Amino acid sequence: MPDHGLPARQGWRELLRPRASQIIVAVLIGALAFAITVQVSDDDSEDYSGVRGDELVELLKSLDVANGRLATQLDELTVTRNGLLSSTQRSERAEKQAKRRAEDLSILAGTAGATGPGIEVVIKDPDRQIDAPALLDAIEELRDAGAEAIAINGVARVVAQTYFLDDDGQIRVGGREIKRPYRIEAIGASQDLAEAVRIRGGLTDRVANRGGTATVVRKDKVTITALADVKSPEYARPK
Repeated sequence: MPDHGLPARQGWRELLRPRASQIIVAVLIGALAFAITVQVSDDDSEDYSGVRGDELVELLKSLDVANGRLATQLDELTVTRNGLLSSTQRSERAEKQAKRRAEDLSILAGTAGATGPGIEVVIKDPDRQIDAPALLDAIEELRDAGAEAIAINGVARVVAQTYFLDDDGQIRVGGREIKRPYRIEAIGASQDLAEAVRIRGGLTDRVANRGGTATVVRKDKVTITALADVKSPEYARPK
């Protein structure tokens, strides 16, 4: 007697195969790919020839539920991945900003070399009339004009704590003896710095009044390698 149930079961298998394929395609992504592929492959290897129609319906429903659950997990993993990527990018940006800030502070503190546009001022003092206060005034004018890094004679880096002292006919800058002529290198906007030196009543005129000369040259690149002597504070502490 012919089995009229066989074509029906074959029809159910034909119906099941595309749904199983859809599950495989839907979940073959990211961290779930391997586990899902194994699961669906196991489902395909089962023999459904002895399964009743109502059981196949329930099986399809369970596959739909599993598919929805896996899709939800995939969405959650995607959100987590995107969050981690965003967090990593923020951390990298923060690290770069902190590094740039540290580099900027090291230049201002004189603990690192610096290069950039600026000027070179040469002060000649044949009558030895330029003293420590006069040289300090010249430095303050350059600072007010926006100088970001200053060195004298290539050996004395000038920072906020640098002192100027007259010592037996010579000038000491931060403990280093500076010999004549005085060569001041300053990094900053070269035009502004040059104008500050040449302004009426400024450095050039004051040096001339003492029998000396001050010449200024604008440069596209000034390189300062002298470093400041850094001392740890004896009394001050971070708040």
